[in-house]
Amino acid sequence: QVQLVESGGGLVQAGGSLRLSCVGSGRTLSSYVMGWFRQAPGKEREFVAGITRSGSTVYADSVKGRFTISRDNAKNTVYLQMNSLKPEDTAVYYCAASSRVAVKTTPYEYNYWGQGTQVTVSS
Repeated sequence: QVQLVESGGGLVQAGGSLRLSCVGSGRTLSSYVMGWFRQAPGKEREFVAGITRSGSTVYADSVKGRFTISRDNAKNTVYLQMNSLKPEDTAVYYCAASSRVAVKTTPYEYNYWGQGTQVTVSS
């Protein structure tokens, strides 16, 4: 079992930055492919970014060049650095862990989920 806890969300103006953190417990996150997803009101949960065990990354087109996913295995933590934020980035952001080998972009490929952290970007 893996427990995931996200933090770092908040209210920010358009153009601003936030860094989300996802701390794992129960098992080491280095054993998993990690992903960030988001869900806006009335919309389906969508893939944002993912990172493999070796550190290879995948991004949704909508965040490419603005967001950066990284992992610190010593701290059992995964990060999402979000720059140049836009109002359309407003959503609840979730961290997830997958037993797959490669980054997957669909939620059902992920075994464990955090509770989410709200990100609100004002215009």
